[in-house]
This record gives sequence, structure tokens and C-alpha cells, in this order.
Amino acid sequence: MKIIAKNRKAYHDYEILEKCEAGIELIGSEVKSIRAGKINLSDSYATCSSGEILINHLHISPYEQINTFSPPDPYRKRRLLLHKKQIFHLCSEVERKHLTLVPLSVYFAKQWVKLEIGLCRGRKKYDKRDKIAEKESKKKIASLLNRRRR
Repeated sequence: MKIIAKNRKAYHDYEILEKCEAGIELIGSEVKSIRAGKINLSDSYATCSSGEILINHLHISPYEQINTFSPPDPYRKRRLLLHKKQIFHLCSEVERKHLTLVPLSVYFAKQWVKLEIGLCRGRKKYDKRDKIAEKESKKKIASLLNRRRR
């Protein structure tokens, strides 16, 4: 499994409740662009509409060596490929609990481009501060324990 891009901002801004792997419906030149690492996950999100999940604001730069005059729009909506049960479950959770679907990472599983999406709840500013304080305290405790062992 080769990770192409990771959405670090999502781990900071959201509390991730559930993760799911999905395929993406892409055009051939987009796959080549992803292989080159020309993808940006920040500010992208997924929406449920008419029995399918679409990902918005996922930026895939056009492939430079393409010979067509009109390359695909970098910000176009792309359909996620999931089972019906997964789509129904995710859409019902989003509507019922007012959660958000956020892409967490893009990677290759064999030759297929996969997207890891997370069912997330937004964090408030004070939650972010608490998380940072908790990390720092764990780091201090670990360093003290290492000193004691020596």
C-alpha cells in the first residue's frame, strides 16, 4: 500500500468516529497525475445525494503530457465507489447526527486508487487546545520515565 496524500488538517479539525475505504471514479489522465503526487486533499469533503456519495473540492492537477485540448476540471465532483449498505449507513449517520464525511488519505492498493474517508464531528477551539495539552503532558511523562530508566 503506497500512500500518496494525507489530510493532516482533518485530524486536527475533526474528531474521527469511523473510517471507511472507497474507490474513486477517475479519468485516465487523473490517475497518472495522482501517480505523480499532484493531488491536494485539504478543504475537500464528501456529500450524499440521490443514493451516491460525491467528493467535492478534491484538487487533482491536470497531467502535463496529455495531448487533448480540454483537460478535466481539477475541482470537478468525483463519485466514490462503495457498497449500497455502506452508502446508506454513511448517509444516514450524516443526516441523523449532523456529521461530516472528510477524506483522510489517498493511496494505491495494488493498481487501484483508494480513498480513506472518515465520518467526523467538528472540534471546537477549546477541544483543540485540550488535545494539544494532552499530547504535551504525555510527551513530558514519557521523557521523565526515560530519564528514570537510565
